[in-house]
Amino acid sequence: MKVSEQERAASVVGPDHLVAGRYRLVSKLGGGGMGAVWLAHDTLLDRDVAVKQVTSTVGLPTGAAEEIRRRTLREGRIAARLTHEHAIAMYDVALHSGEPWLVMEHLPSRSLAQVMNIADTLPPLEVAQIGAHVADALAAAHAAGIVHRDIKPGNILVAERGRELGTVKISDFGIARAKGDHDRSGVITGTPAFFAPEVARGSDPTEASDVFSLGATLYTAIEGQPPFGIDPDSIALLHRVARAEIIPPTRTGPLTDVLLAMLEPDPARRPTMEQARDRLAAVVLGADADPELLRGRPILSADGTVPVWARRATAPVVGSRRTAGAGGTLTGLPAAPQPVSLRGVPRPAELLRRLQPTGPPPRTTREKVVAFAPMAMAVMVAVIVLALIVALIVAVAVS
Repeated sequence: MKVSEQERAASVVGPDHLVAGRYRLVSKLGGGGMGAVWLAHDTLLDRDVAVKQVTSTVGLPTGAAEEIRRRTLREGRIAARLTHEHAIAMYDVALHSGEPWLVMEHLPSRSLAQVMNIADTLPPLEVAQIGAHVADALAAAHAAGIVHRDIKPGNILVAERGRELGTVKISDFGIARAKGDHDRSGVITGTPAFFAPEVARGSDPTEASDVFSLGATLYTAIEGQPPFGIDPDSIALLHRVARAEIIPPTRTGPLTDVLLAMLEPDPARRPTMEQARDRLAAVVLGADADPELLRGRPILSADGTVPVWARRATAPVVGSRRTAGAGGTLTGLPAAPQPVSLRGVPRPAELLRRLQPTGPPPRTTREKVVAFAPMAMAVMVAVIVLALIVALIVAVAVS
């Protein structure tokens, strides 16, 4: 297919480039096989956004290019249906020189893949909170008929500064699909290390596949490697995933039961995303607590503060066994597993106390008036008695 110079020029963008007459590019945030992500400024609403340039259609056959445009527009509209405290919002699908761009909420953050490059592995208590937040958002997505299809450490963001410090959000709903909407391209979308076995065998991703992928992501955050291990040979890895050859976890502690349930090879036997959320929240808060107490809250470490690794100034650990590759892929082999100590981790009741407001609730205006009434009555009686005494003294003196 012959490509015009105008089309080539339109496909090359950089800082200060104005997309769709509205979004001015500031700096590149990252990129991968699905396209590049930019920090941009919305000149109409005067706010920062993240814009994703989907893989360029320039040079593709007409049919293939049109399929990418159609799919991107459709999937962007699907993702825009979800609004949740723990999901990156989709604002717009913009067309620029015929190319589709996804416009999303910008959260100054680091991905869970980058966090693992800083912290190496995370304690079960913190991972349980991350999991409960993400599962809460995904349960809402599933209720809206949306399957994410690409849950992995690189798509889970943790705010690193500002009012949302420590807040967790799932991102990249741009490749999500509505339930029952099949991809005619025949291409499996996602990251093999976090595939559910049925997806590796060629089945369409479902809500149950999302549950497995989230379980695999949380497993990785604790164990330091995905449940199927790390293999530079993607075909060999895909075969291992298809056979559901999970490496037994050794560090997961109180999360072991729920993670193994989420990683169940048979999708029919996995918990729903809502059930997974409740079980993850129960690890943090206790079995009888309301899981919604965690919604909108930042992650807390054992001492009740936002973990050090979530803060912007934190640098990667010297000698870390992992590095974040392109797209947040984990590379390198971890050392032998070591047991995780839960010493210092607060009991569920203690963390629940930290999450709830401290001190007695503030009095309402009515309560304050009622509380003041007896005192006012006593003062009034005292004034009347004093006036009577003074009048009596004056009367005696005059007589």
